[in-house]
Amino acid sequence: MLLATILLAMVFTWVGVTQANEAPSFAIRVVDSQSGRGVPLVQLKTVNDVSYWSDSLGYIALDEPGLVGREVYFHVQSHGYELPADGFGYRGVRLRIEPGGEAIVRVNRRNIAQRLYRVTGEGIYRDAVRLNKPVPIAKPLLNSDVMGSDSVLTAVYRGQLYWFWGDTNLAKYPLGVFDTTGAVSQLPSSGGLRFDEGVNLQYFVDKNNVARAVCKMPGNGPTWIQGLTVLGTDEPKMFAGYAKIKPPLEVYERGIAQWDETSQSFKHSMKFPTNQQGFPSGHPVLDASGGVEHSGGAQYVYYCDPLPHVRVPANRESLLDASKYEVYGFLKASSDAELATVQRDERGELVWKWRRDGVLLTRDLEDRLVREKRLAPHERALSMATLNSDRRWTLHTSSIAWNDYRSRWVMIGLEAGGESSYLGEVYYLESEDLQGPWSPAVKIVTHDEYSFYNPRLHPMASDADEAVVYFEGTYTRTFSRAKEATPRYDYNQIMYRLDLTDERLR
Repeated sequence: MLLATILLAMVFTWVGVTQANEAPSFAIRVVDSQSGRGVPLVQLKTVNDVSYWSDSLGYIALDEPGLVGREVYFHVQSHGYELPADGFGYRGVRLRIEPGGEAIVRVNRRNIAQRLYRVTGEGIYRDAVRLNKPVPIAKPLLNSDVMGSDSVLTAVYRGQLYWFWGDTNLAKYPLGVFDTTGAVSQLPSSGGLRFDEGVNLQYFVDKNNVARAVCKMPGNGPTWIQGLTVLGTDEPKMFAGYAKIKPPLEVYERGIAQWDETSQSFKHSMKFPTNQQGFPSGHPVLDASGGVEHSGGAQYVYYCDPLPHVRVPANRESLLDASKYEVYGFLKASSDAELATVQRDERGELVWKWRRDGVLLTRDLEDRLVREKRLAPHERALSMATLNSDRRWTLHTSSIAWNDYRSRWVMIGLEAGGESSYLGEVYYLESEDLQGPWSPAVKIVTHDEYSFYNPRLHPMASDADEAVVYFEGTYTRTFSRAKEATPRYDYNQIMYRLDLTDERLR
């Protein structure tokens, strides 16, 4: 009789625990106080250091049995968003936690650009799904096993938007793919989601529906691609510059690969000489609009890495001919690449022009020329001015596109060695000419001791008369001072939107 009583008590105890765990979650939604839109990547942390992160709709599904029926204080923190500080300097909110209840936390945006959503990785809309909220994309939890992806490239090709990434983490193993992953999505003009809503990615997958490599070039080490280029209209072809990598991060081979429709992957086309200065890198710009000068009536592809200082005639034959590439600059090659000649005119001014024998100006080379006093500090090409400030900063990477609304070229530029983060400070610039000069820059996104590198503009995302631009970048702890990685968000792509009518841009 005693044993039966004990067993019955245990059953009731377990039933009670099960019922408690099945209680509806408490919904917290973090929203932008300016727009009312949900804000992703906001940390709410309890006084005992338990952290929760808002998903791409700004939701947090809180399920803490010990906190039910209590007022709970949460510290609130996010890159470029904040709450006012109280008398102790704390920035946070106090919420009463009730099963099935909901609270809204309104944060003030310091960033000029607005954070929209995470594009890649697991659990993009995890909390919204748990709370039975509607979500915009077809696979909101896990898509083709992808947990994280590095550095996006995009191009419109044959009526679809193609996406490619570098090294990719899979659920079954870290860095599961070293030779580029890819996907397609429908353009907003062809039935796809609007870019302010999200992106439905359809990955190129293997037989197990896991994202696969799409750029396996011969040779050891990973294959990274840059300079994704589409040429032609009636029968378009897609190309990418590839690089083979060996430890630690050294490029030992460069070449060009062409997209193959049958295998849905890149195939090797040509290899550059080891001393080649001009090659596809960064993000390309075709000079079809914007008043760029044409040489002999030819149309060029300009490669922006970070400035548009490499070009090649926009046809397949030239693209695959190393001798057709030109470098824009004041450096002329000599027998010793380390002793490239600085070209000046009779007044001592630098002679900038397109050169077949030109040497590409990089940050390291520019620094060395200044140290050697062959270049004055004020002659630095990669040093950018800041609006309403004497501060100058060094351009690391960029993405450039013609903008019909502004009738100018616009640039999203990343700072090298920023004050708040080493590779996380993002600026907006404009120019009437592709070769500059570029307007004084305005910082539009900041990251606190975290990286947001290799930004990519998406000019296809908005109509010509829309006063907005969309861009994304890789959010990662790599190259930063952050002690911990942000769960789910780390090593993934995050989309932003910039309102070009914002007075702070003027």
